[in-house]
Amino acid sequence: MKLEFLSEPLAQLHIPVLVAYSFEDAAASSGTVERLPAEVRGLLEELQASRELTGKNFECTLVHRPAGLAAQKLLVVGAGKKQKFNDAQLRRVVGAAVRYLRGRGIHDLAWLLDGAGGRLDSVQAAAEGAVLADYDADRYRTEREAERRIDRLALATGGTAASGTAWAGLERGRIIGEAQNFARDLVNEPSNRMTPSILAERAEEMAERYGLECQVLGPQEIRDLKMGAFWGVAQGSEEPPRLIVVRYSPADAPPAPIIGLVGKGITFDTGGISIKPSENMHEMKTDMAGGAAMLGVMQAIAQLKPRVRVTAVVPATENMPSGKAFKPGDVITSMSGKTIEVLNTDAEGRLVLADALTYAKQLGCTVLIDAATLTGAVTIALGNITTGVFGSSREWIDRVLKSAAAAGEKMWQMPVDDDYREQYKSLIADLANTGGRYGGAITAAMFVGEFAGDTPWVHLDIAGTRWSNEEKPFFAKGPTGAPLRTLVHLLVNHPG
Repeated sequence: MKLEFLSEPLAQLHIPVLVAYSFEDAAASSGTVERLPAEVRGLLEELQASRELTGKNFECTLVHRPAGLAAQKLLVVGAGKKQKFNDAQLRRVVGAAVRYLRGRGIHDLAWLLDGAGGRLDSVQAAAEGAVLADYDADRYRTEREAERRIDRLALATGGTAASGTAWAGLERGRIIGEAQNFARDLVNEPSNRMTPSILAERAEEMAERYGLECQVLGPQEIRDLKMGAFWGVAQGSEEPPRLIVVRYSPADAPPAPIIGLVGKGITFDTGGISIKPSENMHEMKTDMAGGAAMLGVMQAIAQLKPRVRVTAVVPATENMPSGKAFKPGDVITSMSGKTIEVLNTDAEGRLVLADALTYAKQLGCTVLIDAATLTGAVTIALGNITTGVFGSSREWIDRVLKSAAAAGEKMWQMPVDDDYREQYKSLIADLANTGGRYGGAITAAMFVGEFAGDTPWVHLDIAGTRWSNEEKPFFAKGPTGAPLRTLVHLLVNHPG
């Protein structure tokens, strides 16, 4: 999708569709509709009077040959209540316009900016909303309609030149939106087309394209590092595991902190010997969503160039049942030296993260943030809307939550308390890999935190938010790319 500004006066703007938004209870006289010529606003007042135009969330009203405009059509999108409107809602409203119009064969549209027009955050949100909306999870459909894609989104200023700040916001939005779609693509791939080896290849290709350092470790190197927890999970699969390390080290960044982004990369999770029910097991191709998000973050920051050092670590493997697979009751020794009794082989994500966190510390990371589709329990607690946030550092938890709010991703802090440690104690080893049914998201997170040690650590459980089973007006059903935008905002705004 091409993104640009158009500075011609609205009356002279020749475009297939001009898009404006308005608010509920004042649909013909609010939002960017206020900037339209009086002739067309008169028609909108008639539509409002007949309740054909209400301004309710994502309502789309298409006007042909609008009076006073050179545009062939005018689309008015409802933005809901004015008091609830912010950049997150703007992102959604732009997305709703894009998905509505491309479903009607429109390839080229202009979005009318508000009077401020040059505010970086609003332009960025508009660009992100458009790029994210122009995505579908239909790659393998033979009847895929390529003509439904949007070729160009122009931001119409209404007669003034776009500022340098506005151009910066447009570019930032494009970069972040494309990085999120890259992560969505990785998650969307079926596991026969996204093995650990293929995920590593995609990481290497991305790193080469954007000037990042990438190292991929294979089975022998993983064993040589004594990653017994990671190898315990990997040993049951015919597909060899990969440990993916991607580094962003700008010359002008201070030596510390080095932020470690650790993403769970289970490219398919059967549950192993503790096999999952067959219903919905196909969704377990998404068990590498945390790793995909971290690779997407690295793609974005390589272009946005924040002054902070970042290392991403993605342990990639399948969790399969076989004659070589680890079993309930086994005791494995992690890279840290801690021993773990395996009570349930389907609690494998925390095992691969344990060794990945230890390795990230060995690489010099001084702050650890992990993202993982770790537990069904977090989905019971927070549904498919909100990511669970756990951690050991008040400072870094607050930074993540602040960035989530700014990026429009819903997150909620969950408790971490020593009283829960009793639940995952083992009689024969240092730790057990599950703490039972109650507080499952908490005990899983705390198990992972055992391997962060004294290093500031934040854990994001994205089991509920990594995928949407609902088609939304502004966003396709399928992979979401969460929590990429939050982490990019965190890094870009780090006081480096």
